[in-house]
Amino acid sequence: MNSFGELFRLTTFGESHGAAIGGVIDGMPAGMAIDTVAVQQELDRRRPGQSDIVTQRNESDRVEFLSGIYEGTSTGTPIGFIIRNADQRSNDYENMRHTWRPSHADMTYTLKYGHRDHRGGGRASARETAARVVAGALAKQILLKKGITVHAYTSRVGDIAVPLPYSALPLNDINSNPVRCPHAETANKMMELIRKVKGSGDTIGGTIQCVITGTPAGLGEPIFDKLQARLAAAMLSLPAAKGFDYGCGFDGCGELGSASIDELEPSPEGDRPRSVTNHSGGIQGGISNGEDIYFRVAFKPVATLLRPVQTVTDQLQSVTLQARGRHDPCVLPRAVPVVEAMAAMVIADALLLNQTTHLL
Repeated sequence: MNSFGELFRLTTFGESHGAAIGGVIDGMPAGMAIDTVAVQQELDRRRPGQSDIVTQRNESDRVEFLSGIYEGTSTGTPIGFIIRNADQRSNDYENMRHTWRPSHADMTYTLKYGHRDHRGGGRASARETAARVVAGALAKQILLKKGITVHAYTSRVGDIAVPLPYSALPLNDINSNPVRCPHAETANKMMELIRKVKGSGDTIGGTIQCVITGTPAGLGEPIFDKLQARLAAAMLSLPAAKGFDYGCGFDGCGELGSASIDELEPSPEGDRPRSVTNHSGGIQGGISNGEDIYFRVAFKPVATLLRPVQTVTDQLQSVTLQARGRHDPCVLPRAVPVVEAMAAMVIADALLLNQTTHLL
């Protein structure tokens, strides 16, 4: 499936070493002023080569809009766009033409389709996520009109974790350092660890925390389309994503009920009840309750190691593979804007869907 969303829907296309990647966005409301500079700024946060702790592939990632925007305003028709690939080094992957990289999609793509694009992982490459960032940037512009904001940040790298909850962090400082962690002391330790791991030819994983503020109560559908299920599907569709939890998550599942329920009190505005705590993570019964929505996404270490590894060829011959090319030692810094993009798309889609559940 190359499409995501119901009313606000993104379809992506392209491969890592093809001519371009891109997408088509359906469901963008007509008549909205589109800030293309803000879209490019989001792409700049994800692009490769921006610091010494990410891949050094040198792509400018300039987005070109082909349709759906006229004189700076959305027309209500599909928004088509491309991002041209300019710095491919396909020869770096020639030794992988018939060799399956361990823990990558090489083997599974070949077994499913009988053929694969071995250059940079082809369609399975994380380069595809640039198209998601474009759609997420437009979704953010929908949310901004509703007073909804989305912030993600690196909360753990290896065994180094931010010691404070998100509510005690300066979320506007997320982009103040290359690892995208708003706690300066922890960020420095994370970057030191990533550089050390990179120098040894290894990789490392961690977690990203995401916070959505200003979400109104009532988003999400009961049973199979619960809001947390939509968010989980979005996050687990990302390359290298291994886990998702929200609210108190796995950590709270070993507690007593008396320690994890959210007691209610009248809100100061008098418009609805408010949770005294927010262990639920802003979602109850699959529907937003008006509190902050917060969740974590776990990302595995990148599977491409710059050291010899044991594997097999597509003829099932045992070989030792020495990977070449430019690779991220840790996906987290560049995954932060992608997590935000997917979260924004989910909430924008839920807002549009919610309009169809109310009587005119």
